[in-house]
Amino acid sequence: MAHAKKQVDIGPRPPGSPELEKTRAYIVGELKAYGLTVSLDEFNATTPEGQKKMANIIGEIAGETKNVILISSHYDTKFYKDMHFVGANDPAASVGTLLEIARVAAAAREKPKMTYRFVFFDGEEAFCEGWDECGSEDNPDNTYGSRRYVDRLVETKEVENTHAMILLDMMGFKKLELGRDPSSTRWLQDIIWTTGRELGHTRIFVDREEGVGGDDHDPFVKAGISAVDIIQLSDYPYWHKPTDTIDKISSESMKIVGDTVLASLPRIAAYERQAPRRSSTK
Repeated sequence: MAHAKKQVDIGPRPPGSPELEKTRAYIVGELKAYGLTVSLDEFNATTPEGQKKMANIIGEIAGETKNVILISSHYDTKFYKDMHFVGANDPAASVGTLLEIARVAAAAREKPKMTYRFVFFDGEEAFCEGWDECGSEDNPDNTYGSRRYVDRLVETKEVENTHAMILLDMMGFKKLELGRDPSSTRWLQDIIWTTGRELGHTRIFVDREEGVGGDDHDPFVKAGISAVDIIQLSDYPYWHKPTDTIDKISSESMKIVGDTVLASLPRIAAYERQAPRRSSTK
């Protein structure tokens, strides 16, 4: 919760802003303090608001193998010209949870089987009001950072080494209930939902469908990488509103998701896919 409050206190944090740069410095400082290897992937993105300098943050805990599990969140808030949008749940809660997962994972005595890579994506939010209002199918006005990251994986031929991608987004609501996003990879989703329910969170990890309609996991799925979105969107009443403030989220909700992801990681690393990779939700 302290991480979430820190972001909210900075104020609106759209891509290319001094506020997001301040947030980036905070995240990098925390990851380095935990002992992670940290790097920035800086790039320029063409947006409806012109050229924007963006940067993905990557923190890594080396594992026994070069195979990688990505745990991720976007860290930018949606751009508004006439709204003071501080994004407590979208994305301060997921960023705070991801930082805490990284801290706990880094403090573990045993080296993980697979390398854990914590990725904070810039530029997830659309600059136009609607998700699909601007841009095109080949060059959408959203997911700038995650698309950049997947392009780099393709360029460096690291797609095959990327075992799974876990996305945290809008999962800190006080009345937390996480349905299943149908575009997520089923085996990966099954492990996390089963683990959450085994930890006693049956009322949180439910079997209803959660419609998302696009998020940072999409470019990974399209590239044939198993990916899952942990998100509560359809019944979060403060989404993209000035009322998405710190009082709407809880440390308990963030802890439930963080504990579940941490407990799921060894199971995800142990899972062996039965079929060749392809762009599929199965």
